[in-house]
Amino acid sequence: MNVLQNVAYTAKATATGGRAGSAKSDDGRLDVTLSTPKGLGGDDGQGTNPEQLFAAGYAACFIGALKAVAGQAKIVLPSDVYINSEVSIGAIENGFGIAAKLAVSLGDMDKSQAQALVDKAHQVCPYSNATRGNIEVEISII
Repeated sequence: MNVLQNVAYTAKATATGGRAGSAKSDDGRLDVTLSTPKGLGGDDGQGTNPEQLFAAGYAACFIGALKAVAGQAKIVLPSDVYINSEVSIGAIENGFGIAAKLAVSLGDMDKSQAQALVDKAHQVCPYSNATRGNIEVEISII
């Protein structure tokens, strides 16, 4: 287990009602209605779901990691960097599990340079570190 050497920031949120409830951060910046997707037996209501939130968070965090490793290497990232992320949920042996896919676009950056940055970012990204060895994560460059 990795133990934090220091705490730089702590996010705080409260969820109520499970997949058919709501979630709100303590500062009010996040305030979402949750709904269960049809694939999980829900009605695909007007809200988001934990998998969408995880997909968005992982993609945003990974871009932050890309910026950090590019900065250390004195490489300027293209301004149009984006990540298409997917988080899937399904049955595993003792319950349910998730899997993640990140498709990273680094614009017209040389593919070998892009791959090297993505590999380094995957080593430092907090989401990658949290999921490594726990879930299947597939990262590609598009």
